Amino acid sequence: MSQQVVAYSVDDLDAIAVLLLATHPQARVFAFFGEMAAGKTTFIRTLCARMGVTDNVTSPTFAIINEYHGRTEGAVFHFDFYRINKMQEARDVGAESYFDSGEYCFIEWPEQVGELLPDETVAVRIARGEGDQTRVFTF
Repeated sequence: MSQQVVAYSVDDLDAIAVLLLATHPQARVFAFFGEMAAGKTTFIRTLCARMGVTDNVTSPTFAIINEYHGRTEGAVFHFDFYRINKMQEARDVGAESYFDSGEYCFIEWPEQVGELLPDETVAVRIARGEGDQTRVFTF
């Protein structure tokens, strides 16, 4: 059963981050779907802050993966597969090993690597709402 929540501004993102983590307490791999500029990186930044990450959270568009620290429970891995052209590129960076690591993995543009995602991956869809800042989250 999916859950839908509306953010009317960035001020609402922290509460949505808390809800997502509470709804899926055992999950470690989260796939974020949404069009360009839907707010995927912004929401991942909020999730990381909520989890105690102290590193600067930025989109790994060119690096493909960023690793963040500051949590007492381990690292957070942030992927952006927008620029990959072949599944092999994701395999080359060891994506499957990260997904199986037991650490949090937040994935932007997961449709590029769908066959590599574990079955228990939580899909988070972010869509534009009625207002400029309004976003609809489904997970």
